[in-house]
Amino acid sequence: MAAVAASAEGARTLLIDKGDKLGRKLGISGGGRCNVTNVKEMDELIRHIPGNGKFLFSALNQFGNRDIIAFFEGMGIALKEEDNGRMFPVSDKAKTVVDALVRKVRDQGVEIRVNMPVKEVLYEDGAVQGVRLASGDKIAAKSVIIATGGKSVPHTGSTGDGYPWAKKAGHTITELFPTEVPLTSKEPWIHNRVLQGLSLRDVTLTVWNAKGKKLVSHDGDMIFTHFGLSGPAALRCSQFVVKELKKNAGSDAKSTVLVTIDLMPGRSEAEVYEETLSLARQESKKAVKNVLRTYVQERLLEVLLQQCGINGDITYDNIPKGPWLELAKRIKNFPVAVNGTLSIEEAFVTGGGVHLKEIHPQTMQSKLAEGLYFCGEVLDIHGYTGGYNITAAFSTGYNAGKSAAAAVISAR
Repeated sequence: MAAVAASAEGARTLLIDKGDKLGRKLGISGGGRCNVTNVKEMDELIRHIPGNGKFLFSALNQFGNRDIIAFFEGMGIALKEEDNGRMFPVSDKAKTVVDALVRKVRDQGVEIRVNMPVKEVLYEDGAVQGVRLASGDKIAAKSVIIATGGKSVPHTGSTGDGYPWAKKAGHTITELFPTEVPLTSKEPWIHNRVLQGLSLRDVTLTVWNAKGKKLVSHDGDMIFTHFGLSGPAALRCSQFVVKELKKNAGSDAKSTVLVTIDLMPGRSEAEVYEETLSLARQESKKAVKNVLRTYVQERLLEVLLQQCGINGDITYDNIPKGPWLELAKRIKNFPVAVNGTLSIEEAFVTGGGVHLKEIHPQTMQSKLAEGLYFCGEVLDIHGYTGGYNITAAFSTGYNAGKSAAAAVISAR
Protein backbone atom coordinates (compact mmCIF):
# COMPACT_ATOMS: atom_id res chain seq x y z
CA MET A 1 0.00 0.00 0.00
CA ALA A 2 2.91 2.36 0.73
CA ALA A 3 4.38 1.60 -2.71
CA VAL A 4 1.00 2.12 -4.37
CA ALA A 5 0.55 5.54 -2.73
CA ALA A 6 4.14 6.68 -3.35
CA SER A 7 4.14 5.74 -7.03
CA ALA A 8 0.71 7.31 -7.54
CA GLU A 9 2.22 10.62 -6.41
CA GLY A 10 4.82 10.33 -9.16
CA ALA A 11 7.86 9.31 -7.10
CA ARG A 12 10.30 6.75 -8.43
CA THR A 13 9.58 3.85 -6.11
CA LEU A 14 11.51 0.69 -5.22
CA LEU A 15 9.86 -2.11 -3.22
CA ILE A 16 12.36 -4.44 -1.51
CA ASP A 17 11.39 -7.73 0.13
CA LYS A 18 13.72 -10.28 1.71
CA GLY A 19 11.34 -13.12 0.83
CA ASP A 20 10.84 -14.81 -2.50
CA LYS A 21 7.39 -13.30 -3.06
CA LEU A 22 5.32 -10.35 -1.86
CA GLY A 23 2.41 -10.48 0.55
CA ARG A 24 3.12 -13.69 2.45
CA LYS A 25 1.47 -12.51 5.67
CA LEU A 26 -1.42 -10.92 3.81
CA GLY A 27 -1.92 -14.22 2.02
CA ILE A 28 -2.66 -16.11 5.24
CA SER A 29 -4.65 -13.35 6.97
CA GLY A 30 -8.29 -13.85 7.84
CA GLY A 31 -7.90 -17.61 7.80
CA GLY A 32 -6.62 -17.43 4.24
CA ARG A 33 -9.54 -15.23 3.14
CA CYS A 34 -8.02 -11.79 3.94
CA ASN A 35 -10.30 -9.63 6.04
CA VAL A 36 -9.38 -6.37 4.20
CA THR A 37 -11.06 -3.95 6.62
CA ASN A 38 -14.03 -3.39 8.93
CA VAL A 39 -16.97 -1.09 8.14
CA LYS A 40 -17.53 0.22 11.67
CA GLU A 41 -17.73 3.99 12.18
CA MET A 42 -14.50 5.80 13.10
CA ASP A 43 -15.00 5.93 16.89
CA GLU A 44 -15.99 2.28 17.04
CA LEU A 45 -13.15 1.30 14.73
CA ILE A 46 -10.61 3.01 16.99
CA ARG A 47 -12.19 1.46 20.09
CA HIS A 48 -11.34 -1.93 18.58
CA ILE A 49 -7.68 -0.90 18.32
CA PRO A 50 -6.92 -0.73 22.07
CA GLY A 51 -3.18 -0.45 21.43
CA ASN A 52 -2.91 3.32 20.73
CA GLY A 53 -5.78 3.43 18.26
CA LYS A 54 -6.32 7.17 18.88
CA PHE A 55 -3.00 7.86 17.17
CA LEU A 56 -4.69 6.79 13.92
CA PHE A 57 -7.33 9.57 13.80
CA SER A 58 -5.37 11.65 11.26
CA ALA A 59 -4.32 8.67 9.14
CA LEU A 60 -7.85 7.22 9.02
CA ASN A 61 -9.33 10.60 8.14
CA GLN A 62 -7.04 10.70 5.10
CA PHE A 63 -7.42 7.04 4.13
CA GLY A 64 -9.91 5.08 6.21
CA ASN A 65 -12.00 1.95 5.91
CA ARG A 66 -14.37 3.43 3.28
CA ASP A 67 -11.34 4.43 1.19
CA ILE A 68 -9.89 0.91 1.52
CA ILE A 69 -13.18 -0.57 0.28
CA ALA A 70 -13.31 1.90 -2.63
CA PHE A 71 -9.65 1.15 -3.44
CA PHE A 72 -10.17 -2.60 -3.80
CA GLU A 73 -13.54 -2.32 -5.55
CA GLY A 74 -11.88 0.16 -7.95
CA MET A 75 -9.46 -2.63 -8.90
CA GLY A 76 -12.37 -4.97 -9.60
CA ILE A 77 -12.21 -6.86 -6.28
CA ALA A 78 -15.81 -7.41 -5.17
CA LEU A 79 -16.15 -7.34 -1.37
CA LYS A 80 -18.81 -8.65 0.99
CA GLU A 81 -19.69 -7.76 4.58
CA GLU A 82 -19.85 -10.52 7.18
CA ASP A 83 -20.55 -10.58 10.92
CA ASN A 84 -19.37 -7.64 13.06
CA GLY A 85 -18.56 -5.49 10.03
CA ARG A 86 -15.76 -7.66 8.62
CA MET A 87 -15.10 -7.18 4.90
CA PHE A 88 -13.84 -10.05 2.74
CA PRO A 89 -13.30 -10.55 -0.99
CA VAL A 90 -16.29 -12.34 -2.54
CA SER A 91 -13.81 -14.93 -3.81
CA ASP A 92 -13.00 -15.87 -0.18
CA LYS A 93 -9.36 -16.05 -1.25
CA ALA A 94 -6.58 -13.85 0.15
CA LYS A 95 -4.69 -14.53 -3.09
CA THR A 96 -7.22 -12.33 -4.89
CA VAL A 97 -6.19 -9.38 -2.71
CA VAL A 98 -2.44 -10.07 -2.86
CA ASP A 99 -2.47 -10.50 -6.64
CA ALA A 100 -4.44 -7.27 -7.11
CA LEU A 101 -1.97 -5.28 -4.99
CA VAL A 102 1.08 -6.73 -6.75
CA ARG A 103 -0.53 -6.03 -10.13
CA LYS A 104 -1.28 -2.47 -9.02
CA VAL A 105 2.31 -1.67 -8.00
CA ARG A 106 3.65 -3.19 -11.24
CA ASP A 107 1.15 -1.19 -13.32
CA GLN A 108 2.27 1.99 -11.57
CA GLY A 109 5.88 1.39 -12.48
CA VAL A 110 7.19 0.32 -9.08
CA GLU A 111 10.44 -1.62 -9.27
CA ILE A 112 10.16 -4.83 -7.23
CA ARG A 113 13.14 -6.73 -5.87
CA VAL A 114 12.58 -9.96 -3.95
CA ASN A 115 15.09 -12.28 -2.26
CA MET A 116 16.94 -9.12 -1.24
CA PRO A 117 17.40 -8.76 2.54
CA VAL A 118 18.24 -5.28 3.82
CA LYS A 119 21.08 -5.20 6.34
CA GLU A 120 20.64 -1.60 7.53
CA VAL A 121 19.17 1.79 6.80
CA LEU A 122 21.84 4.41 6.15
CA TYR A 123 21.74 7.79 7.88
CA GLU A 124 23.93 10.89 7.73
CA ASP A 125 23.51 14.20 9.56
CA GLY A 126 20.06 13.21 10.80
CA ALA A 127 18.72 12.26 7.38
CA VAL A 128 18.16 9.04 5.45
CA GLN A 129 20.70 8.25 2.73
CA GLY A 130 19.34 4.89 1.60
CA VAL A 131 19.85 1.25 2.54
CA ARG A 132 22.64 -1.30 2.57
CA LEU A 133 21.69 -4.80 1.44
CA ALA A 134 22.91 -8.02 3.03
CA SER A 135 24.99 -8.44 -0.15
CA GLY A 136 26.88 -5.25 0.72
CA ASP A 137 25.38 -3.20 -2.11
CA LYS A 138 24.05 0.26 -1.31
CA ILE A 139 20.88 1.79 -2.70
CA ALA A 140 20.59 5.57 -2.40
CA ALA A 141 17.20 7.01 -1.47
CA LYS A 142 15.90 10.32 -0.13
CA SER A 143 13.01 8.56 1.63
CA VAL A 144 12.83 5.11 3.21
CA ILE A 145 9.59 3.55 4.47
CA ILE A 146 10.01 0.74 6.99
CA ALA A 147 7.09 -1.68 6.59
CA THR A 148 8.59 -4.84 8.06
CA GLY A 149 5.80 -5.84 10.45
CA GLY A 150 6.34 -7.10 13.99
CA LYS A 151 7.68 -10.41 15.30
CA SER A 152 4.55 -12.56 15.13
CA VAL A 153 4.10 -15.25 12.45
CA PRO A 154 7.85 -15.18 11.60
CA HIS A 155 7.63 -17.82 8.85
CA THR A 156 6.02 -15.11 6.70
CA GLY A 157 9.14 -12.94 7.09
CA SER A 158 8.11 -10.70 9.99
CA THR A 159 11.06 -11.34 12.28
CA GLY A 160 11.49 -7.88 13.79
CA ASP A 161 14.03 -6.58 11.24
CA GLY A 162 12.73 -3.01 11.43
CA TYR A 163 13.39 -2.44 15.13
CA PRO A 164 17.21 -2.17 14.97
CA TRP A 165 16.94 0.10 11.91
CA ALA A 166 14.65 2.39 13.91
CA LYS A 167 16.94 2.26 16.96
CA LYS A 168 19.91 3.32 14.81
CA ALA A 169 18.01 6.54 14.02
CA GLY A 170 17.49 7.09 17.77
CA HIS A 171 13.98 5.69 18.03
CA THR A 172 12.62 4.05 21.16
CA ILE A 173 11.13 0.58 20.81
CA THR A 174 8.47 -0.03 23.45
CA GLU A 175 8.48 -3.49 24.99
CA LEU A 176 7.28 -6.14 22.57
CA PHE A 177 4.65 -8.64 23.69
CA PRO A 178 2.25 -11.14 22.15
CA THR A 179 -1.34 -10.06 21.59
CA GLU A 180 -4.30 -11.76 19.91
CA VAL A 181 -2.72 -14.96 21.19
CA PRO A 182 -4.10 -18.10 22.93
CA LEU A 183 -3.98 -18.26 26.76
CA THR A 184 -2.18 -20.93 28.77
CA SER A 185 -3.24 -22.56 32.04
CA LYS A 186 -2.11 -25.30 34.39
CA GLU A 187 -5.59 -26.11 35.67
CA PRO A 188 -5.88 -29.90 36.27
CA TRP A 189 -8.67 -30.27 33.73
CA ILE A 190 -6.45 -28.52 31.15
CA HIS A 191 -3.44 -30.65 32.05
CA ASN A 192 -5.56 -33.84 31.87
CA ARG A 193 -7.03 -32.70 28.54
CA VAL A 194 -10.56 -33.60 29.62
CA LEU A 195 -11.96 -30.53 27.85
CA GLN A 196 -9.55 -30.43 24.89
CA GLY A 197 -11.33 -29.49 21.67
CA LEU A 198 -14.55 -28.43 23.38
CA SER A 199 -16.00 -25.29 21.76
CA LEU A 200 -18.27 -22.82 23.51
CA ARG A 201 -20.54 -20.46 21.58
CA ASP A 202 -21.59 -16.96 22.63
CA VAL A 203 -19.97 -16.91 26.06
CA THR A 204 -18.42 -13.98 27.95
CA LEU A 205 -14.79 -14.05 29.07
CA THR A 206 -13.73 -11.66 31.82
CA VAL A 207 -10.21 -10.85 33.01
CA TRP A 208 -9.76 -9.82 36.66
CA ASN A 209 -6.85 -8.06 38.32
CA ALA A 210 -5.13 -9.18 41.52
CA LYS A 211 -7.53 -7.03 43.59
CA GLY A 212 -10.62 -8.64 42.09
CA LYS A 213 -11.48 -5.72 39.81
CA LYS A 214 -12.75 -6.45 36.29
CA LEU A 215 -10.22 -5.41 33.64
CA VAL A 216 -12.18 -6.33 30.51
CA SER A 217 -14.98 -8.57 29.23
CA HIS A 218 -15.37 -9.95 25.72
CA ASP A 219 -18.30 -11.81 24.21
CA GLY A 220 -17.85 -14.48 21.56
CA ASP A 221 -16.77 -18.03 20.90
CA MET A 222 -13.86 -19.90 22.49
CA ILE A 223 -12.30 -23.33 22.58
CA PHE A 224 -10.48 -25.37 25.23
CA THR A 225 -7.09 -26.61 24.03
CA HIS A 226 -4.43 -28.95 25.42
CA PHE A 227 -2.61 -25.90 26.82
CA GLY A 228 -5.42 -23.48 27.74
CA LEU A 229 -7.98 -21.31 25.97
CA SER A 230 -8.20 -20.11 22.38
CA GLY A 231 -10.81 -18.73 19.99
CA PRO A 232 -11.89 -15.11 19.36
CA ALA A 233 -12.97 -14.24 22.92
CA ALA A 234 -9.73 -15.61 24.43
CA LEU A 235 -7.56 -13.85 21.83
CA ARG A 236 -9.20 -10.51 22.60
CA CYS A 237 -8.55 -10.92 26.31
CA SER A 238 -4.90 -11.89 25.84
CA GLN A 239 -3.27 -8.45 25.90
CA PHE A 240 -4.96 -7.69 29.23
CA VAL A 241 -3.66 -10.97 30.67
CA VAL A 242 -0.12 -10.16 29.46
CA LYS A 243 -0.20 -6.68 31.00
CA GLU A 244 -1.62 -7.90 34.32
CA LEU A 245 0.98 -10.67 34.61
CA LYS A 246 3.71 -8.13 33.90
CA LYS A 247 2.27 -5.76 36.50
CA ASN A 248 2.30 -8.54 39.10
CA ALA A 249 5.80 -9.80 38.23
CA GLY A 250 8.21 -9.59 41.14
CA SER A 251 5.46 -8.77 43.62
CA ASP A 252 3.75 -10.98 46.16
CA ALA A 253 0.77 -11.26 43.85
CA LYS A 254 -0.12 -14.60 42.32
CA SER A 255 1.71 -15.65 39.18
CA THR A 256 -1.64 -16.29 37.53
CA VAL A 257 -4.48 -14.09 36.34
CA LEU A 258 -8.11 -15.05 36.97
CA VAL A 259 -10.27 -15.36 33.88
CA THR A 260 -13.93 -16.34 34.26
CA ILE A 261 -16.27 -17.77 31.65
CA ASP A 262 -19.95 -16.83 31.76
CA LEU A 263 -21.65 -19.77 30.04
CA MET A 264 -25.07 -18.09 30.14
CA PRO A 265 -24.53 -14.35 29.48
CA GLY A 266 -28.24 -13.65 29.04
CA ARG A 267 -29.27 -15.04 32.43
CA SER A 268 -28.67 -14.08 36.05
CA GLU A 269 -27.23 -16.45 38.63
CA ALA A 270 -30.67 -16.74 40.25
CA GLU A 271 -32.25 -17.61 36.88
CA VAL A 272 -29.62 -20.30 36.26
CA TYR A 273 -30.30 -21.75 39.71
CA GLU A 274 -34.06 -21.87 39.13
CA GLU A 275 -33.77 -23.20 35.55
CA THR A 276 -31.43 -26.05 36.46
CA LEU A 277 -33.56 -26.94 39.48
CA SER A 278 -36.70 -26.86 37.33
CA LEU A 279 -35.12 -29.17 34.76
CA ALA A 280 -34.20 -31.64 37.48
CA ARG A 281 -37.70 -31.40 38.95
CA GLN A 282 -39.35 -32.13 35.57
CA GLU A 283 -37.34 -35.32 35.24
CA SER A 284 -37.09 -36.14 38.93
CA LYS A 285 -36.26 -39.82 38.43
CA LYS A 286 -33.26 -39.13 36.20
CA ALA A 287 -29.66 -38.61 37.36
CA VAL A 288 -28.89 -34.88 37.35
CA LYS A 289 -25.87 -35.41 35.09
CA ASN A 290 -28.23 -36.74 32.40
CA VAL A 291 -30.82 -34.00 32.92
CA LEU A 292 -28.34 -31.13 32.67
CA ARG A 293 -26.63 -32.38 29.52
CA THR A 294 -29.10 -30.28 27.54
CA TYR A 295 -28.13 -27.19 29.57
CA VAL A 296 -24.33 -27.47 29.74
CA GLN A 297 -22.10 -29.51 27.43
CA GLU A 298 -21.49 -32.90 28.95
CA ARG A 299 -17.71 -32.83 29.42
CA LEU A 300 -17.83 -29.39 31.00
CA LEU A 301 -20.78 -30.44 33.16
CA GLU A 302 -18.69 -33.27 34.63
CA VAL A 303 -15.98 -30.78 35.64
CA LEU A 304 -18.56 -28.39 37.13
CA LEU A 305 -20.30 -31.10 39.18
CA GLN A 306 -16.95 -32.36 40.46
CA GLN A 307 -15.84 -28.85 41.47
CA CYS A 308 -19.11 -28.29 43.33
CA GLY A 309 -18.96 -31.65 45.12
CA ILE A 310 -22.15 -32.90 43.49
CA ASN A 311 -22.53 -36.58 42.65
CA GLY A 312 -23.88 -36.61 39.09
CA ASP A 313 -25.86 -39.79 39.75
CA ILE A 314 -28.17 -38.21 42.33
CA THR A 315 -31.79 -37.39 41.45
CA TYR A 316 -33.88 -34.30 42.17
CA ASP A 317 -34.96 -35.43 45.66
CA ASN A 318 -31.32 -35.56 46.81
CA ILE A 319 -30.07 -32.23 45.43
CA PRO A 320 -28.06 -30.35 48.11
CA LYS A 321 -28.99 -26.65 48.13
CA GLY A 322 -25.53 -25.23 48.95
CA PRO A 323 -23.59 -27.09 46.25
CA TRP A 324 -26.41 -26.43 43.75
CA LEU A 325 -26.11 -22.70 44.41
CA GLU A 326 -22.36 -23.08 43.81
CA LEU A 327 -23.12 -24.85 40.51
CA ALA A 328 -25.25 -21.91 39.35
CA LYS A 329 -22.47 -19.54 40.41
CA ARG A 330 -19.85 -21.48 38.41
CA ILE A 331 -22.06 -21.69 35.33
CA LYS A 332 -22.08 -17.88 35.45
CA ASN A 333 -18.43 -17.53 36.50
CA PHE A 334 -16.39 -20.61 35.60
CA PRO A 335 -12.90 -19.78 36.92
CA VAL A 336 -9.69 -20.40 34.99
CA ALA A 337 -6.28 -19.55 36.46
CA VAL A 338 -4.28 -18.33 33.45
CA ASN A 339 -0.50 -18.34 33.79
CA GLY A 340 0.46 -16.78 30.46
CA THR A 341 0.09 -16.97 26.71
CA LEU A 342 1.79 -18.66 23.82
CA SER A 343 4.92 -16.90 22.50
CA ILE A 344 5.06 -13.72 20.43
CA GLU A 345 6.00 -15.87 17.42
CA GLU A 346 2.74 -17.80 17.83
CA ALA A 347 0.64 -14.65 18.28
CA PHE A 348 -1.48 -13.16 15.52
CA VAL A 349 -0.32 -9.63 16.38
CA THR A 350 2.74 -8.00 17.96
CA GLY A 351 2.16 -5.54 20.79
CA GLY A 352 4.71 -2.75 21.23
CA GLY A 353 7.00 -1.26 18.60
CA VAL A 354 8.32 2.11 17.45
CA HIS A 355 7.27 4.73 20.01
CA LEU A 356 4.46 6.86 18.60
CA LYS A 357 5.60 10.08 20.31
CA GLU A 358 8.50 9.99 17.85
CA ILE A 359 6.23 9.78 14.76
CA HIS A 360 4.20 12.51 13.03
CA PRO A 361 0.61 11.13 13.00
CA GLN A 362 -0.37 12.95 9.79
CA THR A 363 2.56 11.73 7.68
CA MET A 364 4.07 8.71 9.51
CA GLN A 365 7.44 10.48 9.24
CA SER A 366 10.06 10.08 11.94
CA LYS A 367 10.58 13.13 14.15
CA LEU A 368 14.20 12.05 14.56
CA ALA A 369 15.44 11.35 11.04
CA GLU A 370 14.50 13.26 7.91
CA GLY A 371 13.18 11.02 5.16
CA LEU A 372 12.39 8.08 7.46
CA TYR A 373 8.82 6.76 7.58
CA PHE A 374 7.08 3.85 9.31
CA CYS A 375 3.83 1.99 8.72
CA GLY A 376 2.00 -1.10 9.89
CA GLU A 377 2.81 -3.43 12.74
CA VAL A 378 6.36 -2.16 13.29
CA LEU A 379 4.64 0.78 15.04
CA ASP A 380 3.35 0.54 18.61
CA ILE A 381 -0.23 -0.04 17.42
CA HIS A 382 -2.28 -3.20 17.85
CA GLY A 383 -5.94 -4.04 17.48
CA TYR A 384 -8.29 -6.94 17.88
CA THR A 385 -8.72 -9.47 15.08
CA GLY A 386 -11.59 -8.63 12.75
CA GLY A 387 -10.03 -6.35 10.15
CA TYR A 388 -8.69 -3.73 12.55
CA ASN A 389 -4.95 -4.41 12.31
CA ILE A 390 -5.04 -4.58 8.53
CA THR A 391 -7.00 -1.32 8.43
CA ALA A 392 -4.29 0.32 10.54
CA ALA A 393 -1.62 -1.15 8.23
CA PHE A 394 -3.29 -0.01 4.98
CA SER A 395 -4.05 3.44 6.40
CA THR A 396 -0.55 4.10 7.76
CA GLY A 397 0.98 2.54 4.64
CA TYR A 398 -0.99 4.82 2.33
CA ASN A 399 -0.15 7.93 4.36
CA ALA A 400 3.53 7.01 4.65
CA GLY A 401 3.78 6.42 0.90
CA LYS A 402 2.00 9.61 -0.06
CA SER A 403 4.01 11.72 2.40
CA ALA A 404 7.38 10.18 1.53
CA ALA A 405 6.75 10.76 -2.18
CA ALA A 406 5.64 14.37 -1.63
CA ALA A 407 8.84 15.07 0.32
CA VAL A 408 11.04 13.59 -2.42
CA ILE A 409 9.25 15.44 -5.22
CA SER A 410 9.36 18.80 -3.41
CA ALA A 411 13.12 18.40 -2.92
CA ARG A 412 13.81 17.99 -6.66
